[in-house]
Amino acid sequence: MADNHGAAAGDRAGHPDMDYAEHEKTYKFFVALTKWGVISNVVLLTLMAIFLL
Repeated sequence: MADNHGAAAGDRAGHPDMDYAEHEKTYKFFVALTKWGVISNVVLLTLMAIFLL
């Protein structure tokens, strides 16, 4: 079997050069941006369907 040299899922003892706090901050920003992008597109398409059809 191959040895698992990487950190396990959820393990914070990963590579010391990795900035996990910054990774989580970036991921949360990406998820929020995606969520609001989807919501705004749904609102825009709904308004277009109401007023343009």
